[in-house]
Amino acid sequence: MGSIVARLTRQLASKGIKGAKNMAQGLLHKYGETDSKGKLTEKGKKRQALGKAGRAKSRAAKYSGNKSSDYKYNSATNRATKK
Repeated sequence: MGSIVARLTRQLASKGIKGAKNMAQGLLHKYGETDSKGKLTEKGKKRQALGKAGRAKSRAAKYSGNKSSDYKYNSATNRATKK
């Protein structure tokens, strides 16, 4: 299991979601980050290489239209906020 899958599984489990592993695999497959067998796609490999901070900044930039470099990462909340 790749670390992106493990991290999402832990996040879902910490929220009390039953079947967190299956849900994580389903979500990552839905977004094109894993294939039907659960292996990382090229997109998934790129996202995993970003790391948790990079993914948070990327998400924030996507929704705001700003650059990823405009954000700082808060590991306690797993969120990126504008500098």
